[in-house]
Amino acid sequence: MMDLSLKQYIIVRTILAIPMLFILLAVIFFVLRIMPGDPVLAILGGKAPKTVIDRLRHELGLDKPIIVQFGDYLANLMKGDLGKSTFTERPVWDELMERFPATLELTAFAFVVAILIGVFWGAEAARRKDGPVDVSARIFAILLYAIPVFWLGLMMQMIFGSYLRWLPIGSRLSPAINLRVITGFYLIDSIITLNWAAFKDTLAHLVLPGTTLGLVISSIFLRMVRNNAVLMYSMDFVKAARARGIKERVILYRHVLKNAFVPIMTMMGLQFALLLGGAVLTETTFSWPGMGSYLVLRIKYRDFPAVQGTVVFFALIVIVISIIVDIINALVDPRVRY
Repeated sequence: MMDLSLKQYIIVRTILAIPMLFILLAVIFFVLRIMPGDPVLAILGGKAPKTVIDRLRHELGLDKPIIVQFGDYLANLMKGDLGKSTFTERPVWDELMERFPATLELTAFAFVVAILIGVFWGAEAARRKDGPVDVSARIFAILLYAIPVFWLGLMMQMIFGSYLRWLPIGSRLSPAINLRVITGFYLIDSIITLNWAAFKDTLAHLVLPGTTLGLVISSIFLRMVRNNAVLMYSMDFVKAARARGIKERVILYRHVLKNAFVPIMTMMGLQFALLLGGAVLTETTFSWPGMGSYLVLRIKYRDFPAVQGTVVFFALIVIVISIIVDIINALVDPRVRY
């Protein structure tokens, strides 16, 4: 085995990501074009004259051989051009940047919920192995992992939105609230502009979708933390710490979790990346104007450039975050570089 320097490791991981991205691009490109349906007919409708249909197909480049279309797409992508939406005729990049803050804000809120529940409950479950806390944690993790996120979202809307009327059930901001958008992140913008009414309203709109998504992901965190912590508790350094009279809570958070955190951190980083792309059902359920709902709408209208651009954007996020997580792991544990 060869021990790579950190710089070499980063270069190797980056190079390995290129063929993965190319394969993903190819699969998405060709699958979209062999699926039933015609984007031109989706735009014009089924009763448009054939001359109009042919002219629009030529303008969109859909009359070229599919290999030529793929070559043109790759060439534009190398220049940073994701193309223009066939539905709105706007650059896909601009539309993604309008919706990305909403998705990132939702994902960050859900991630905090998942960590608070998954990490701390999982750690306490490991410390009280086979006790009531541990058993309830395992039941919770299994149930939450098995429940579809859209069904959980609908139940949250029905209970806390319709019956109790505690929280709004959709959108990012109430129509009556005025907010000057600066960054696109409503919580940050409301703080910058000192608009506390908008801050409170934005936070209220975040609670239901963010908690729904966070609860589902917390089940993964909980099981991962609990299992790794239980494994660490069987190690000799834990027995030595107990022999020195160190308190159990100190052993758990300073020794057990610290040594168990390399695989946990890897999983958390990848889950955060997948949350950005996997919030589709949550955004659709709560009418959240993010990238997930954007992708669903563009699939409906057979908007090839928008769908391809969104998938590429998601893929780049996953690749970048996975590389960052690998670098952190390599710094924490040099054995990763072997």
